Amino acid sequence: MTGQPLIRLENVDKHYGALHVLQDINLEIPQGQVVVLLGPSGSGKSTLCRTINRLESIDSGTIYFDGTPIPAEGKQLAHLRSEVGMVFQSFNLFAHKTILENVMLGPQKVLKEKKSDVEPRARLLLERVGVQAQADKYPSQLSGGQQQRVAIARALAMEPKAMLFDEPTSALDPEMVGEVLDVMTSLARDGMTMIVVTHEMGFARHAADRVIFMADGQIIEDAEPDQFFTNPGTDRAKDFLSRILTH
Repeated sequence: MTGQPLIRLENVDKHYGALHVLQDINLEIPQGQVVVLLGPSGSGKSTLCRTINRLESIDSGTIYFDGTPIPAEGKQLAHLRSEVGMVFQSFNLFAHKTILENVMLGPQKVLKEKKSDVEPRARLLLERVGVQAQADKYPSQLSGGQQQRVAIARALAMEPKAMLFDEPTSALDPEMVGEVLDVMTSLARDGMTMIVVTHEMGFARHAADRVIFMADGQIIEDAEPDQFFTNPGTDRAKDFLSRILTH
């Protein structure tokens, strides 16, 4: 581990019109840490996640990745995006390409790697996420859970330094959620730096190193999972947990 955090946000602010969605956010995430962002809808979790690879711009403040301020545009931003994998609610796979082609596309197009180098790695990644048998199928032939696992493999094909997950299981049928969380848990165990926006409390409790609780665009609590779930420090978090954990 280096002395500096892999991801650092300093005094980050963002507005959507009159809505102040991120208010003076300061956050450091060391390499290898798994951070889960929790909070009610509209608390700023997804926005915070998406600012880290500039899918959302910020109004003020600075975001650093691996010691370098994230540029607003241009080649440096494209390079940064190749180092930060992103998995969304929707799988965003290319419908007209096979599963294997979807996973190979980024390294070939962005990193200019040869097909012969990329294909063995892509097949290994499909094996890792448990869909190697589907390599020659098209996305529409796969279940939602399988498609989301392919989306994770596709992000990993770029060999990113960090992975961002923005509610990766919220569009899935309940029986498919576990298979995606299993892949994410194994990634976490392998030391991948991860920021995960999720409503899956089991994952937050068992796979995260750290829980960040947000409300109204602010970080309200920053604690280890055991501490957060058994003894939250604020009424806001207690209220949130009582609503979620009683159902």
